Amino acid sequence: MNTWLITNMLTSWLIPPGCLLLLAAWGGWCLRKHPRSGAALLGLSLAALWALSMPWFARTLLQAIEPEPADPLRAPPAQAIVVLGGGKYHAAPEYGADTVSEATLVRLRYAARLQHQTGKPVLVSGGSPEGGPPSEAQVMKAVLENEFKVPVTWAETTSNNTLENARASRAILAPLGIARIYLITHAWHMPRAQRVFARAGFEVVPAPTHFATSVQLTPRDFMPHAAALHDSSHFFHEILGLAWYRLKSAGT
Repeated sequence: MNTWLITNMLTSWLIPPGCLLLLAAWGGWCLRKHPRSGAALLGLSLAALWALSMPWFARTLLQAIEPEPADPLRAPPAQAIVVLGGGKYHAAPEYGADTVSEATLVRLRYAARLQHQTGKPVLVSGGSPEGGPPSEAQVMKAVLENEFKVPVTWAETTSNNTLENARASRAILAPLGIARIYLITHAWHMPRAQRVFARAGFEVVPAPTHFATSVQLTPRDFMPHAAALHDSSHFFHEILGLAWYRLKSAGT
């Protein structure tokens, strides 16, 4: 069992909904001997599940960690564009092979736009954390070149997480004298990504995409929705990741 799989299995129990299931199980176990405590834990787990499933609440959580929207073209120009992988769509029957996930496609679309605006060379970053070829970077490269008509200069194919994205990208670009980059990832992922890329030695011009935006509140924003729970899990995953990187930094 590889490290990536073990890490993700543990993480799934530390963030919603895994942690809420554990809380509910604890409450159920307590019911017989400590009815009030057990009922309180069960109630707390249900209330938290409801809150984290509300689009308004989930959106508020993501907005709390997202950077302020800013046009990267207003910053001094960078030397290259680095796009982080966001997963694969495995064995896509309509394409006859693996291709990029929805999250990765969002990042590639913005990368294509930024490359058309700047003309800067592109590096795509992402390995095969689940163990099988092709790498995320390889399918990203194929989509950018074949569908967006954007040339990809480098494909970093060995990394399994954001920290490895940064280090492996640095190993490719530093010998070429490239230190200042446009970094593309989801807005909720940008604080952690920017931190680790800066620690790896890059000057980062953030180029986040897919902000948690809203137009007008409706009653639906306060009703449970599976997509909102997914967004809430992103928030806790990023908080957990930032805390872990700080602990690792403190130990070095």
